[in-house]
Amino acid sequence: MPIIVNLDVMMAKRKMSLNELSDKVGLTLSNLSILKTGKAKAIRFSTLETICEVLNCQPGDILEYVNDEPINPSNP
Repeated sequence: MPIIVNLDVMMAKRKMSLNELSDKVGLTLSNLSILKTGKAKAIRFSTLETICEVLNCQPGDILEYVNDEPINPSNP
């Protein structure tokens, strides 16, 4: 999957547990776990905004795009 979720990295940098983040963000542990493991299909901007506020970070600190398909020079 080309979108990588680095929520666990930011939580570790802020020394915050999933339980603590869940309480501060107002999401269930299961929903945060789905997001953290990269199994989420979507995220609301309002949820992303709240997570960024709580973790004092930018959306790009949590979400990363990685192109996993090799570039074919003969087929632009």
